[in-house]
Amino acid sequence: MSEQPLFKVTIDNITIEVPAGTTILNAARKIGGDVAPPAMCYYSKLQGSGGKCRTCLVEVSKGSEKDPRPMPKLVASCRTTVMDGMEVKNITSPKVLDARAGVVEFLLLNHPLDCPVCDQAGECHLQDLSYEHGKEGTRYEFQRRTFKKHNIGPYIQLHMTRCILCYRCVFVADQLTAKREHGILDRGDHSEIATMIEKSLESDFIGNVIDVCPVGALTDKTFRFKNRVWFLKPMDAHRDCPTCSGKVTLWNRGDEVFRVTARKDEWGEVENTEDGKPAWICNTCRFEKKQTSDWVIEGPRMISRQSVISQGHYAGNIGMHKPNETFSAVHGGRQPKLMMDIHTASEVNKPNIELSLINGPAHSTDFNSKKD
Repeated sequence: MSEQPLFKVTIDNITIEVPAGTTILNAARKIGGDVAPPAMCYYSKLQGSGGKCRTCLVEVSKGSEKDPRPMPKLVASCRTTVMDGMEVKNITSPKVLDARAGVVEFLLLNHPLDCPVCDQAGECHLQDLSYEHGKEGTRYEFQRRTFKKHNIGPYIQLHMTRCILCYRCVFVADQLTAKREHGILDRGDHSEIATMIEKSLESDFIGNVIDVCPVGALTDKTFRFKNRVWFLKPMDAHRDCPTCSGKVTLWNRGDEVFRVTARKDEWGEVENTEDGKPAWICNTCRFEKKQTSDWVIEGPRMISRQSVISQGHYAGNIGMHKPNETFSAVHGGRQPKLMMDIHTASEVNKPNIELSLINGPAHSTDFNSKKD
């Protein structure tokens, strides 16, 4: 069996050798950093993904050694394979940066300003893209799209106004579940993610649509309005699960587990297991195992230092142990005095109620003393 040939490709003046058949996007990811174009729809673990969002457009200034003519238009790097001797411009091309700014403006036309209340804030790819390439204002003067709300089950919250139609969740349902119950309905400006008849998404692996969604269109109902990701400590953990890999990231605050997600790499994609398969997790691990005693804690999850999540400086021993009480150390051993018990005065926010264990957003009824 002959070995796969290696092609030399130059991206932003950096030359790398990759196997034949590699896309420009994956070749750029091998270089890493700003050389790698952003991608909102492409997902390497999902067959058929890519080619829809147009955020990964690049300029091919030299087609190959045999045919050095440049490509006449910008191409989607997630769908274009490299050729031997190809030269590509990404961040070094003014045409690419201008086109990417236009694509971002188009994606934001109907996207609501929900960042202050969206659970995806802090790990949203569209936020990062808007920060890098967005403009401070909008030229759009018409009414934005609205959609009828659909209830798709007890675990997944759908916000169609935030959706950018990347199709990732559709590919997940197609390739991970026995029967897909949702998809893209209607055409053009009326396209939306929904079920033909009001159905809940019940498959044991359907929770993975939350992990693949690049924006806040599909979020975890059990984590809804509970906390901000930059206030939580992501910890790698595992358990012996008969259904899935059992390798997850726990998002803790103190001893409370607020949410469970699959482990993701630097591109926001689910990591592979030792045997090279994607480490998707089942609904049982994601939604039902919310106690630290359910898991074997491995240690803090390494997060990119550019991420707002890393501002808590949780790496190392921080987050592994409870912090010591500093009041007595500062006041010469004197213990603090309790002037007033706020729980008896207000009759709300009782200390025996853990927010992470409430199914869904917390309401006043959850703290009603008559229920106790």
